[in-house]
Amino acid sequence: MDLDFASRVQRVEPSATLAISNLAAELEADGVDVVDLSVGEPDFDTPQNVKDAAEDALEAGKTGYTPSNGIPELKEAIAAKLADDGLDHDTDEIIVTPGGKQALFEIVMALVDDGDEVCLLDPAWVSYEAMVKIAGGSLSRVDLSPHEFQLEPALDELAEAVSDDTELLVVNSPSNPTGAVYTDAALDGVRDIAVEHDITVISDEIYKEVTYGVEQTSLGALDGMGDRTITLNGFSKAYAMTGWRLGYFSGPEQLVSQASKLHSHSVSCAVNFVQHAGVEALENTDEAVVEMCDAFEERRDMLADLFADHGVDVPVGDGAFYMMLPVDDDDQTWCEGAIEDAHVATVPGSAFGTPGYARLSYAASKERLREGVERLAEHGYL
Repeated sequence: MDLDFASRVQRVEPSATLAISNLAAELEADGVDVVDLSVGEPDFDTPQNVKDAAEDALEAGKTGYTPSNGIPELKEAIAAKLADDGLDHDTDEIIVTPGGKQALFEIVMALVDDGDEVCLLDPAWVSYEAMVKIAGGSLSRVDLSPHEFQLEPALDELAEAVSDDTELLVVNSPSNPTGAVYTDAALDGVRDIAVEHDITVISDEIYKEVTYGVEQTSLGALDGMGDRTITLNGFSKAYAMTGWRLGYFSGPEQLVSQASKLHSHSVSCAVNFVQHAGVEALENTDEAVVEMCDAFEERRDMLADLFADHGVDVPVGDGAFYMMLPVDDDDQTWCEGAIEDAHVATVPGSAFGTPGYARLSYAASKERLREGVERLAEHGYL
């Protein structure tokens, strides 16, 4: 029997990052020692106080359904965090989701219709394109690679890429896959363009707490952006909670009202006891976040120095935990060879819309990062 699949599914390919990670897992299952730098997953354990809060919630019987959009305690903690970032959202303007991806999916499905134009800043996280295609939208793209992945020098190009027909602009800072943190001047430019063309903006701030020597301004805090910005965040990166699957977004009440329909008919709610752990993460984990960020910064600097020792100049970002390593124009073949020959897993830059690079995650130990660079050099990949 041949199944007739929906066109929305056939428009997209599986996640490139997860595909590489799965290949690495297969090699490891065969006994191969793989230095896996493909997935953006902190190698730290979830802070103990967060785990304790989850256990306490389990013991207290917090195992049933919750209000669909999230438990009041977590939404209040999120609203307080947003207020600290200069964003004014009450709890009715927040939806708690099972992970940041679900938050993005609900936003895109609520806003993008067939043929609607969505603008991406390349290199862009792989799931943006996929979700827009599932929704039936079209893409315009701005290449930031000639500007060392910074947005400010590319504002004129962004202005040319959008129009009054642009429905949505996605801004991700700190950036996956580059680690770039966009300047306040860049965000002011985004504001001016969005206001001029009446564009709604998704501000993906999943890495907002993971910065080095700089602070990321929340786009929705700028004058004129409060009612046109949807702010997305979650717990996976800053709190080492990838497997807990907890995220959220905030925005205008009318958007939350419409997205709530998708939320209630798909995932119902985020996991009860995990939401209670999320309250603890937001309220009592600042010190652990600082410790993890300090470690990431040391790894970033070490990795950049190691590549420099091999004559490779790598753009260094001020946030997240990624680097875009310049490689061959055929980055797909380079990455496939790197994992097959050197047993080092990376992700092709073309998956993010920018060929000629490989994304590396430095959310791994210094020892493994050194080993990865040594293997790449030994097998002629540097």
